[in-house]
Amino acid sequence: MNKALISIALLAAATVAGSAAVRPIKLEEAIITARTGSVEAAVALNELRTAYWEYRTFRADLLPEVSLNATAPSYRKNYTPYQLEDGSYTFVRNNMLELRGDLSVEQNIWLTGGKLSLTTSLDYLRGLDSGGFNRFMSVPVALTLSQPLFGTNHIKWNRRIEPVRYEEAKASFISASEEVAMHAVDYFFSLLMAKENLATARLNLDNALKLHEVARAKRAMGQISENDLLQLELNLLTARSSHTDMESNYRSAMFQLKSFLGIDNADELDPQLPEAFEGISVAYDAVLDKALARNAFSRNIRRRQLEADYAVAQARGAMREITLYAQIGYTGTADRFGGAYNPLKDNQVVEMGFKIPLLDWGKRRGRVKVAESNRRVVASRLKQEEQNFRQDLFMLVERFNNQGRQLAIAGESDTIALRRYNTNVETFMIGKISTLELNDAQSRKDEARRAYINQLFYYWYYYYQLRSVTLWDFRADCGIDAEIEKIVR
Repeated sequence: MNKALISIALLAAATVAGSAAVRPIKLEEAIITARTGSVEAAVALNELRTAYWEYRTFRADLLPEVSLNATAPSYRKNYTPYQLEDGSYTFVRNNMLELRGDLSVEQNIWLTGGKLSLTTSLDYLRGLDSGGFNRFMSVPVALTLSQPLFGTNHIKWNRRIEPVRYEEAKASFISASEEVAMHAVDYFFSLLMAKENLATARLNLDNALKLHEVARAKRAMGQISENDLLQLELNLLTARSSHTDMESNYRSAMFQLKSFLGIDNADELDPQLPEAFEGISVAYDAVLDKALARNAFSRNIRRRQLEADYAVAQARGAMREITLYAQIGYTGTADRFGGAYNPLKDNQVVEMGFKIPLLDWGKRRGRVKVAESNRRVVASRLKQEEQNFRQDLFMLVERFNNQGRQLAIAGESDTIALRRYNTNVETFMIGKISTLELNDAQSRKDEARRAYINQLFYYWYYYYQLRSVTLWDFRADCGIDAEIEKIVR
């Protein structure tokens, strides 16, 4: 009987689509297509790429940076103020050409939050008036340290936060891929249900036609009442109306699935009824351990804790600002290029600047208190979210383990309801039951079939939901991983 339903559905689909080809599609194929061709998969991939390059940028901040700065040329023909020996000022005319360039290597010091740079530079001035001059100034080597004291070490905090953020992004991408699979399951079973409903509607219409013909013959022989004949005529009209609705629903479900999968050809998809795999039962403790170890949720909790601690550290560091600046090296000046490098003289600079508020009416201390209060709020929210996560996971495990039993019951009910309907049709043909009993058998048969498809849908939906939470393949008993480096490039 199931083969007959499928054949009728295919015939109906061909009638609706005209000459369009019919392509069978399995659930696994739909999921694979969704993971590569759906818009949701593209969004998840782009979010992963953004996180990847943000992490690469952070890693680059920890490496030396080589840069070349140059001004070539700079021409000036203007007046500038000049102070005379008696303290008065006058204006002198400038007419010169200047070339300047420096090559530097900078390295952030993550342990202290300072910056160390090694620089070499050369400046050249040429006067353009009569009696013009040439001057060279070189700094062959200069080592510079810029170090904040008692402030917030932003680099150190970023080394704690950014790796966690990137791990969270990778886990979120894999979870998003499983969520795409969940949506594919939803659209696939919507089409499968529409296909089964169309097949059922067509079968009911055929049976209604046959029963109506039989009833007319029996009425002519006086074996049934006029009321029974009219009831069967109403059943025939209802079957025709239902068949029309089911055709429309089938076309709509087909369009939705093809749009989600990114399929734009004219082929009609024929969803094949998947089978549930047996022997899989999950334990809550094991699922919880996998979820906490692999899911993005645990990384999200850790990142938000670190960000709250970082905000407190920033507020405390802003209470006073002290910066040490030190530079040691050599320099030389001359009228000739070679003379700018021989002889060389020491070039040393040491500065310490500080800003300590003497009276700010508690503004900075208030910011520290606000940051500490926000940290406590975040801690409370994270605790609540973790409780909700554990509770939702427990309910999901219970649903999945129970769904196998529900599916088995629904399968038996579908088989029994179909046998009962076939028996009642034969019994009605020989006049031993009424139309009311036949209608009841038909309704129970249709409800049982829809219930079985619905229970099968929930079985697969809960399975992929469980995968998205734990990032674990329970059939293969292995983790769900992805080669991120290859994916983002």
